[in-house]
Amino acid sequence: MQQIDIANAQTQLPQLIQIALQGEEIIITRNNQPILKLTQIFPTGKRRQRGSARGQIKIAPDFKAPLADFQEYMT
Repeated sequence: MQQIDIANAQTQLPQLIQIALQGEEIIITRNNQPILKLTQIFPTGKRRQRGSARGQIKIAPDFKAPLADFQEYMT
């Protein structure tokens, strides 16, 4: 993490942007107090679309039928 005064940041903005794009966090200060944070924003993943797997999943006709292994518990 790098800290830089706002007066210096104004003259070095292109360099600071390149540093932030490389993954480093830059804190911009005024009177030694942090006022801004310059970081890279990572793209979010693509949102899932409801119904996109329609027709691709099959459920067996006997899905709800009792399992033979549990017959003794069913009586």
